Amino acid sequence: MKKIIFGLSIILTLLSSICYAQQNDSINGFIPSVTNQMGKQYPQVNAEGKVRAQILAPEAQSVKLDIGGVKYDLIKDEKGIWTGESAPQDAGFHYYQLNIDGASVPDPGTKYYYGAGRWGSGVEIPATDREFYALKNVPHGKVSETLYFSELTKSSRRCFVYIPAEYDSNPNKKYPVLYLQHGSYEDESGWSAQGHANLILDNLIAEGKAEPMIIVMDNGYAYAPESVSDERPASIFEEVMTTEIIPMIDQHYRTLADREHRAIAGLSMGANQTMRIIMNHLDMFAYYGGFSGTSNYPSTEAIDVNTFLNGQFKDGEGVAEKLKLMWLGLGTKEPDPFPKSVGVFKDMLEKQGIAYTYYESPETAHEWLTWRRDLYQFAQKLFK
Repeated sequence: MKKIIFGLSIILTLLSSICYAQQNDSINGFIPSVTNQMGKQYPQVNAEGKVRAQILAPEAQSVKLDIGGVKYDLIKDEKGIWTGESAPQDAGFHYYQLNIDGASVPDPGTKYYYGAGRWGSGVEIPATDREFYALKNVPHGKVSETLYFSELTKSSRRCFVYIPAEYDSNPNKKYPVLYLQHGSYEDESGWSAQGHANLILDNLIAEGKAEPMIIVMDNGYAYAPESVSDERPASIFEEVMTTEIIPMIDQHYRTLADREHRAIAGLSMGANQTMRIIMNHLDMFAYYGGFSGTSNYPSTEAIDVNTFLNGQFKDGEGVAEKLKLMWLGLGTKEPDPFPKSVGVFKDMLEKQGIAYTYYESPETAHEWLTWRRDLYQFAQKLFK
């Protein structure tokens, strides 16, 4: 009997400790991040935007949480569990990693995302307006992986293609297409994994705020095979997009294959690339979206329309006639030179008499919440 009572006492003590810890976390407001692997309790986030990380590493001498360009020390307990937290982070998605005895590694508690030139961890700080990219009880489209061989790069490549929920049930209907590009050190998986482009369009279409459309997300890194070994290989992404990707999409999907039903947009590096593409191919595209970037980046000098992009903006009246939409977006906390670079580009458009739409994402920097909001606003203006 004494053994039973003693055993129950231990169980009650453990339960009490667990409840206390949960209550303590509840008081501090920490909850598991939505980016965690199934069943994993860490990392956690709270209403202040702090990130709490934890990892079992009994043999380690030092563990740090590396997020937002700052490394935060974790503290080890008697069981070898390291725990610590960051300063408040901005709302939205953030890449991070753990630094264990000098080695930077992904956190085993999260799903992995490709960004910063590597597969690593990501954490989501809940945003007040997160409903527009939330998974809701609405008809959902499909995101499929398409593999193809590029004759231009002499390599296998991949793109992800979103089709709207109604696509399969309307076999005679054709759809407009948005070609949507990622930023530097990211890849074609970014817009669906980190950006939630499919959920954004699912929700917009369900609410009647956006036209049903196809979205194509390809890899912006494409090089001529003879230059791959060079220190700075020659990018041929424009050629791959216009002569390989677009014809392939038009062949395999029910597209409205004309410029009035084709848009192109990108974030940061992708904004630079897609602006060059559309201005060289106004016969193929009528809508442009630049998220946190333009083709004059990083320059903050006034633009000379006679030389910028080989004088493509020199005929302002002609450009204005062909462009159905010139759309620019920027976060209010973006670091220099992004605001200045976009600013002088806007000045050039105004001098050339080219209308544009400008949007600012409140309290966000050069990050995925900015670009989610950009897509949300931009998509509502397409193909109307």
